[in-house]
Amino acid sequence: MSMPIPRWLIGFAGVVYFFLHLPVLVLVVFSFNDSKFSVDWRGFTLQWYQRLLERPDILRGLKASLIVGGAATLISAVFGTLLALALARQRFRGRRMFEGFIYVPIVTPEIVTGISLLLLFALLKIPLGLTTITIAHVAFCISFVVIVVLARLEGMDENLEEAAMILGADEVTTFWKVTVPQLWPGILSGALLAFTMSFDDFVITSFVSGPGSSTLPIVVYGMVRKNVEPSINAISTIILLATAILIYLADRLARAK
Repeated sequence: MSMPIPRWLIGFAGVVYFFLHLPVLVLVVFSFNDSKFSVDWRGFTLQWYQRLLERPDILRGLKASLIVGGAATLISAVFGTLLALALARQRFRGRRMFEGFIYVPIVTPEIVTGISLLLLFALLKIPLGLTTITIAHVAFCISFVVIVVLARLEGMDENLEEAAMILGADEVTTFWKVTVPQLWPGILSGALLAFTMSFDDFVITSFVSGPGSSTLPIVVYGMVRKNVEPSINAISTIILLATAILIYLADRLARAK
């Protein structure tokens, strides 16, 4: 039987969570402020959300983010799943070392990753643009897919695959009919995490983006440097909401049986 949680501990946790999310709450509230000055509340309005549709730079940034995020997610999901299967099912020399390398892109500071990728693209003489941004995002997104799929593989019953092959299914059929359906919640969860990380990334993207290839976070940063206006709060609120939904769905899928 689990011990009851003390009320003071619940209250303390609530205060900590409120403190951590207070800046985000203020940003969301003032995205509906009728005043152009964020510190002066003048009433409720949706005009700043409507104004976002009138900003071609924001729409171009959103399009670029969706293209890069979609491509990076697809590539990361495919190769990340295959890599997770290789690490979980195969026994080879240096396996532990390769498994440890999966965490390197996650723990490495983003500025270090951005500089190293910029030097690599310069060395290979690859022009900066959406292609280099996509490659850079795959470089760190694939780790999230591998980790989630590996966790899914640990709880998967391999007897079903053996039974399918005993009944006459070949390896390809077994993979698509038995393995993938069992892994699908983990694959989709990892893909959602990868898309979230790609869509929200700013630091690495700022190093490897070229002229005319700014993603939405780069556009928002440029808006903040020029003039802080409530439309920035509005686009930030939309990004926050979309990210929260994706993370929630990824968590639910990761917990799926």
